[in-house]
Amino acid sequence: MTLKLTNFVALFLLALVTGVFWETWFTLTRSIEAFSPVEFMHIGKTIIANVAWPMSVLMPSCILFMVLSAWRYPQKKSAGFYFSVAACLLIIVALLITLLVEVPIDNQIKTWTAETVPTDWQATRERWQYFHTARTFVSLASFGSLAIAIIFPKSKN
Repeated sequence: MTLKLTNFVALFLLALVTGVFWETWFTLTRSIEAFSPVEFMHIGKTIIANVAWPMSVLMPSCILFMVLSAWRYPQKKSAGFYFSVAACLLIIVALLITLLVEVPIDNQIKTWTAETVPTDWQATRERWQYFHTARTFVSLASFGSLAIAIIFPKSKN
């Protein structure tokens, strides 16, 4: 029962993390070029304010439960186990993209005002868009891998 609960919590938390990335990509990133610098700053600052604290708790909790799920996986030589490990590695890649690329860009955007928007703000926006897209699809791959590991636990190599 504890393995099932651990798997459920890991998958649930990963769905929340992936959902945050997916929602932003689906609603914002695909049309980000349409926003003026002021709109981009406003949206960016609003999203940062809404997700910074919750994701600082949600992401580590998610990774912890995913690692526990992989560690407790019953058949270590099964395809399911390897999918579970892949899911952990992929979400760690998403975390690294967040910490090494996205957060520094967010910190820049937080300092901008309508009067101080840098002349190369589009380059910053494009870099944010590129890495946000990569992070989104890495997290989707992580979710798919963990779902396969949980749904098909007895599959063997």
